Amino acid sequence: MDSLPDAIIQYILSHLSNARDVAACNCVSKRWRESLTYLRSLYFPRNSFDSRPGSYSSDTVVWKMLSATACLEELVVYSPFTSAGLASWLSLVHSSLKDLELRMDNVMDYQACLDGPSKLDCIAAAKKLKSLKLWGVLMANPPKWDVFENLLCLEIVGARLEDPALSAALGACPNLTNLVLLGCEGVRSVSIELPYLEHCKLDFYGSGNCSLSLTCPQIELLEVQGCSWIRVRETTCLRNLSIANNAGRVYMVDFGKLSALESLSMRGVQWCWDAISKMLEWSNEVKHLYMKVEFTGDLEALLPFPEVDFVEFFNSHPKLQKFDIHGAMFAALCQKNSLKNVEPGFVIPCLEEVVVQVRSPLNAEQKMNTLESLLKYGKNLKKMVIRILQMKSSHSSTDEFFDEICRLRFMNRKIVRIE
Repeated sequence: MDSLPDAIIQYILSHLSNARDVAACNCVSKRWRESLTYLRSLYFPRNSFDSRPGSYSSDTVVWKMLSATACLEELVVYSPFTSAGLASWLSLVHSSLKDLELRMDNVMDYQACLDGPSKLDCIAAAKKLKSLKLWGVLMANPPKWDVFENLLCLEIVGARLEDPALSAALGACPNLTNLVLLGCEGVRSVSIELPYLEHCKLDFYGSGNCSLSLTCPQIELLEVQGCSWIRVRETTCLRNLSIANNAGRVYMVDFGKLSALESLSMRGVQWCWDAISKMLEWSNEVKHLYMKVEFTGDLEALLPFPEVDFVEFFNSHPKLQKFDIHGAMFAALCQKNSLKNVEPGFVIPCLEEVVVQVRSPLNAEQKMNTLESLLKYGKNLKKMVIRILQMKSSHSSTDEFFDEICRLRFMNRKIVRIE
């Protein structure tokens, strides 16, 4: 290393990021210490100061390391810090900083948000940010942010949010293309209007009765968990859609025709049948369909799905290539009259892969007929996976049903697999 030119050493050391590695290199020589000025990224792990000698606070140590940089673009801090410390750091690097990731650890610290400038408020100094990622956030009050004109990516994980505070935060980021809100609780009603948003992942923790309104004409990917009422105004670019509600019910969806949709996932314990039927109607161009909804019913009663006509379903989804079918939807396709309308020449033209979950030997004959029909009419079917879960009946029908599935696998061993 001693024989290398300064420019080469600067280039090599500029690729360091872990604070411990940077501190170690800083002690090697004056030449190395001066080269660390050109660091682009600095990362402080959670345990950065667990065994720290000396009398300096962690805030001061971070400040000293940042003060030695000239063009820092990325700062990641998982170690504990104070709002005063954060403010002092950003005063040093705000002009060059593009990516900021912080473990806030203030979800339960409501009083601190009231007493003075919060950690969220301090972030306003970094006006040139392109990416902001926050962990463990309490957003009880609207953050005192100006507009982040350059911010394209906002991620908040593990947060307690109030509706006005979230609305204000999103309003300060008008040019977002990527929005991620995961494990967020306290939200009751969310309205998102971002003209450039392309990817959006929302996971609201709680009772599952949140409402969502989304107006984002460029949206391509949308994943929503924990909402009962969902309205998305503009969907012409939407290609990937996932809706789940593990704690509550999905009562209403309003998307309009999903002409560009390629992948649709519907998951949850209970959906109103009107919501399910509308999603299936609007997504008739879909290529990958994943359905794992256990019950329907508009109120408290958990009801099975109504009968779904096999031929009508596949004629309505002619481009379907992969079909993951679990629970109630498979049972709906296996009703007595589901296959009564099969006409000569009927085929499932594009279907290549089917994953079926079977949990009960009830209606075994209809279920076998449906599985055989998928093989018969799926002219391009290359793979069928049958997953048998929790079939604990002691009745002889269970063994007979399993024998029939094994026979199906033996007769179609190149396509059928049992898990």
